[in-house]
Amino acid sequence: MDRLAGQFVRYYDNNRQSWEGVQQLDDALSRSITGTPASFLLVSPQDQILFQKGEEAVPLIKRLGIRQPMERNGKTIAVIYYYDSEVAALSKLRIGLPISILFLLIPSAVLFIGISLGVAWWLSQRFTAPLRQLIAAIDRMGRGEFGVQAAISTRDEYGQVAQAFNEMSRLIQSLEEHRRNLVADVAHELRTPITIIRGKLDLVQQSSRRVEPESLLPLQDELIRLTRLVDDLHLLSLAEAKKLPMDREATDLPKLLNRVVERVSHDFDQKRIRIHVTEEGGISLAYVDPNRMAQVFLNLIVNAVRHTPTEGLITITIREEATGQGDSGYVRIDIADTGPGMDPNHLPYLFDRFYRTDQAQVQSNGGMGLGLAIAKGIVTAHDGTIHVESELGQGTVFIVRLPIS
Repeated sequence: MDRLAGQFVRYYDNNRQSWEGVQQLDDALSRSITGTPASFLLVSPQDQILFQKGEEAVPLIKRLGIRQPMERNGKTIAVIYYYDSEVAALSKLRIGLPISILFLLIPSAVLFIGISLGVAWWLSQRFTAPLRQLIAAIDRMGRGEFGVQAAISTRDEYGQVAQAFNEMSRLIQSLEEHRRNLVADVAHELRTPITIIRGKLDLVQQSSRRVEPESLLPLQDELIRLTRLVDDLHLLSLAEAKKLPMDREATDLPKLLNRVVERVSHDFDQKRIRIHVTEEGGISLAYVDPNRMAQVFLNLIVNAVRHTPTEGLITITIREEATGQGDSGYVRIDIADTGPGMDPNHLPYLFDRFYRTDQAQVQSNGGMGLGLAIAKGIVTAHDGTIHVESELGQGTVFIVRLPIS
């Protein structure tokens, strides 16, 4: 290419920078090319063929040949195209390799994308299968099927979500059952005094006699019972919602219990019941609302008096109980009676609303089954605990724990 370009440039310079008559260089250029038969072109900047040598076609030489521009004074005066078999082979490789790679890459990319989409779809179906089952369970619960359970097929995050949903569903079912029972119990408790009041008023209206004040006393008793029921339900709802107003202060629990015992001393005397209040060790002050806790202790002691037989014994024990965790511990109050005790089957439900172990006895004494539920709500609001231990024929013990600080 350099030899050819040199001869063409010399001719161009010697011919007054003109390509006219360049074909006369045919013999000289033939002697410059030896070995493999070659073809070459001399093309003007306007793509006009100035010189052609060889048997190959012009398009083939331009496409597969080597191209080299010739310049004079920064200006292109012509372009040489050189072609032989070796150059053609290299050009075919240069042109064909990218095309071949492209034709290989396109189907490979399409195949890879298809496989990737298939694998992604399969993985998504597999990973979201537990979620789809959970969504179906959520839809059922949204239609009112409380307590519905979702299948737990894995132990990963989906399994944990399904387990949490199942626990929530059981809780909602339990709350719904409690709500229905509450509505039924409230309706039952309201029906009796309302029926009595209505019957008395109907009797008064139908009689033509003057109403004596003494005849209105039963109506007043039923109205008092209704008012107490409404007040107890309101207090219980506030305690369970943890919105019960508290006026906490450092309280000496032994003194508080002694005051409560004095309030019910008349009931002790009527049944000739002995009561012992025992304080074990120095008791720290508890930070509680004394009025609320007095209500709790009054309810527990009155229940103990109610179920203790004549000439029985009620023991109240107050002592400090350490937790072993570095905090100040608890004050434990045990209220034990010598009554008939309770069947163990009743104990898990004793603090539920309107629950009664003996319907006839409790109703005859005026109880409505809310006292223990209120007591538990107040104790829980003080971050304390309350539970009961009882055996038939062995009496009953109510245990209250209140934090010291």
